Order: sequence, then C-alpha cells, then structure tokens
Amino acid sequence: MTNNSPPLFMFDNNPPPLLLSRMNLWSTLLCLSTLLFSSSSSIQLVVAATTNNNNNSNNNNDDNNNQNQIHSAGKLRQLAETSLMERNFSNAETYYRQAISIEPHNSLNYYKLYNLHKRMRKFGEALDDITEACELLEKTDDGGNNNNNNNGDKVREYKHIKAKLLVNLGRCDEAVQEYTTLNEINEDATKCAQLSTAALTAYSNEDWSTAITHFTNVLSYTNGGDTPDLLYMKSQSEYNIGDYYGTISDTGKILKSYPKHIEAYQLRGMAYYRLNEMEMAQKHYREGLKLDPEHKGCKDGHRLLKKVTKKDKRGDDAYDKGDYKTAIDSWWEAMNIDMTHLSFVRPTLLKVVKAHMSLKEYDKAEEECMKHVNNQESVEGLHLLGEVQTAAEKYEQAVQTYRRAYEIAPDDMKQSCKRKVDEAQVALKQSKEKNYYKILNVPRNAKLKEIKKSYRELALRWHPDKVESDEKDKAEEMFQDISEAYEVLSDKEMREKYDRGEPVYENQGGGQGGHGGHRRHHFDPNMFFQQQQFHHGGGGGGGQRMHFRWG
Repeated sequence: MTNNSPPLFMFDNNPPPLLLSRMNLWSTLLCLSTLLFSSSSSIQLVVAATTNNNNNSNNNNDDNNNQNQIHSAGKLRQLAETSLMERNFSNAETYYRQAISIEPHNSLNYYKLYNLHKRMRKFGEALDDITEACELLEKTDDGGNNNNNNNGDKVREYKHIKAKLLVNLGRCDEAVQEYTTLNEINEDATKCAQLSTAALTAYSNEDWSTAITHFTNVLSYTNGGDTPDLLYMKSQSEYNIGDYYGTISDTGKILKSYPKHIEAYQLRGMAYYRLNEMEMAQKHYREGLKLDPEHKGCKDGHRLLKKVTKKDKRGDDAYDKGDYKTAIDSWWEAMNIDMTHLSFVRPTLLKVVKAHMSLKEYDKAEEECMKHVNNQESVEGLHLLGEVQTAAEKYEQAVQTYRRAYEIAPDDMKQSCKRKVDEAQVALKQSKEKNYYKILNVPRNAKLKEIKKSYRELALRWHPDKVESDEKDKAEEMFQDISEAYEVLSDKEMREKYDRGEPVYENQGGGQGGHGGHRRHHFDPNMFFQQQQFHHGGGGGGGQRMHFRWG
C-alpha cells in the first residue's frame, strides 16, 4: 500500500526562515547539552581524584603521627633498658634521646642517659647529662608533680653523683664547690683539689719530678676516669726527666679514649725516638700528620727522624760492602745531628768501634770504645772493649775488662760473662806460648774465610823456595808454624779445644805447639793449594803450580 501522505516538511532548496531559525536553535541546544554533560563528568572525576588524594595524604599523615607517637617516653625508657641488657648501647642511647624529645623537662630521662654514658665511659657526656638533670629538678617540680620533699632529695642525690663524677674527671676544685652547695665537706675531693693545685704549680715551675708525684696522686683519686689533660701534663713531665717508657704508657691511655689527640701522637713519637725505636716513632708522627698535615711538631719530628736514619743506613750499607771508612764517616754524621740522643749515639759508637777493628786500627777502636764505657758502663760495651784489647794483644787488660763486665752483669747474664772471662784467661796464657791467631794475624773471632785468606798470603810470603838463602831456616820455621796454626784454626773441633785452653794434639803437654809439647803435622800445604786451585803467576792456568817441601 502506497503511502501518499505528504512529507512533514515540504520546501524547495531553501527552507523557510522561521524553520531555519528553529533548526539552528535546536542544534545549539543539543551541542550545549552534550558539552555540559561531558564537563560535569570531568569535574566529578577531578573532584573525586582530589578527594581521594586528600584522603590518602591525611591517612599517611595519620600513619606518620601514629608511628612517631607509637611509644610513650616510659615505653622508650623500657626499650632502652632492654637494649642495655643486650649491651646494645647505640640503640639504648637512641631510645633515651627519643624519650627526651617527648619529655624534655623530665630529669629522669637525663639521669638514665647519664648512667648509660658512664657505662660507655663517656664521662664528659655523662657530666653534661647529670648537670642537666640537676638543673631541671631545681627549676621545676619534675614535670609538674608537686612533691617538694622528694624533689629536694633527688636534687641532693644528683648533686652527690655530679661531685663524685667531677673527682673522677680530675676536676676536684669543682667537686669541692659542688659539695659546698650541699653544705658538706668531702675529704677525698678536698685532698684531690690540694694535690691538683700543687701539681699544676710544680708543672708551671718545671719541677718535673715533683709534678709527676702530685699528678700520680691526683690520678689515684680519679679511679681510671677520663682525665686526658692530667695525663698529658704528666706525660710531658715524664718526658722531660727522661722517663720515656712512662711517657709512652700515659700517652697510650690518652689515645685509647681520644684517638685524634694530635699532641699525644707527637709526644709519643718523640719518646719512641729518644728510645731509638725509629719505626714506632715514625708511625706516630705519621698518624699525627694524617690528622693535620701541617702540624709543626709532627712535621719537625718526622723530618729529624728521617735525617738521622738516612745517614745511619748509609753507614750500615757501606759497612756491609767492606767500605769501613765511609761507614765510620756516615755514622759520625748521624751522631753529630744530636749528640744528646744517647740511645742512638751509644749503639752507633759501638758500630764505629767494630769498623775500626775491621781496619785493624785497634788503638782508635779502643779510644772510641772507652768513650762508650766512660759515658756509662754496660756489659755490651765492656765485652767489645775486651775484644779490642785482645786483638791489640793487651791480654791482661782484656782479662780485667771482662771481669768488670761479669761484676755488673745481671743474674741472667752471669754465665755467659763467666765464659768470656775464662776465654780471656786462656788467651793470656796462650800469648805466653804459641798463639795461632797471632801467627796467622787474625782476631780470635775471625771467620774461616778470613783465616784461609790470611793463610794463603802468609804461605806465599814464607815459602822456603821464595826467600833468600840466609832467611831459609827462618822461613821453614815460620812456614811450619803457619801450617800448624791453620791446621788447628780451620778445624772446628780443634779450634774449640784451643780456645778453651785444652791440648789439641794427643800426648800434648806443657803448652801448645813446640813449647814443651810434641809437634804433630797432619796437614799438607800442597793439598790446600791444589784444592783451592791456587796458582802463582799470571791469571788462568798459565802460572806455575807451587809445591811445598819440608826440610
């Protein structure tokens, strides 16, 4: 069925003006409605998001506030006590400080912190804590709790604690004042204050020994408290009287509590230097310079130490190379830097003596050794002097020197010193007979290498075929003595017997060698030179081999 109804609107290409106006209005309203709906939804979303953020922020703040306020001051003190039982001092200190932040006017918090710091041996901080506790009690009624009697008792209790702590810190004058506020007189505090005054007076007057005595007495009242200033002044006094071990001990106590005390490092380094413990001195100077690279005391001490040790080492190196004259000169340069540095000068002087002995300058060696002995007798110095005198063939003097060393020797050295006396007496006896060391022109402590070298030279010098006819008889006798001496001294067992004064040959009696004894020759000189591949004449194998004949 065909719908013949006319269309609702019928118009040509251009609608009527009124209808156009209505259509435009409708379209505008439709757009505005859509825009308003979209805007409303967006606004609602933004408002909702903002509200949620604000709620979350408020919740976080509430959580933080709850976390910060999760423990009361009392609970924090309990946690601190638990940490103390576990020896976790760091946590305990944190809890007490949190308690103070919550209750800054509660003296109990500071009293608890005082006990902790005292246990940690932080006496300076402990004094600050108990002082604050006293002041709070005096200013307030302990957090508003009106109990004047109890409050007064607490003040007295805390003041007594403070006064005792002041004594432990060596601040005895302040302790006396604290007791005065309590209308009390404490004998220990009063005596300690008097001794402190006497110690400081002696220290100012450079009466070092008296100062040490008084400082020691003052420290006896402190019961091992924190007293760096007193210990440092005592250490300085000990250094000035030459008690370097005392200085090292007391500065060590300071550095244990105050590892950044530069002056203690310097003073300890100086003490080690005076004891000739150069490595330890250098270590302490360097520790001080780590804290302050421009510290004058540590810089000067380190520079002086390096100057001395450098010259000393140059002498040691020269001696090891056999350059004895250079060694002597270097050691004297080192000693002349500071002749009052006796702990270095005295052992270095003995090295000079040994260098002179190596040069066979026995008179000079004895002269230098006498300087050491005259400065202060020592077993080491007297033994070296006896060795020099023996080498110089002053046997009777050597015996007397070794006896003197025995007299002054401590008990644990008596036996070794007695052996030295016996050896000197043997040397004296042998000097009146045939002295093998003298024959080979070597000292009694000569090593085998030195003995062999001297034997070769003397064997060449007194070979009977190498002398004039009028010296042949003397040469043969000398050559026999040289061979006999070498035979004895090159054999370890025979040499030990000889040094003890015992017969070295069987059936030998009445003395060594040809003086009343029977000469025994087991040694063939030709064999020695063959073993040593020794040739007389040009180098290599072009020289003529030497053979020795007995007449």
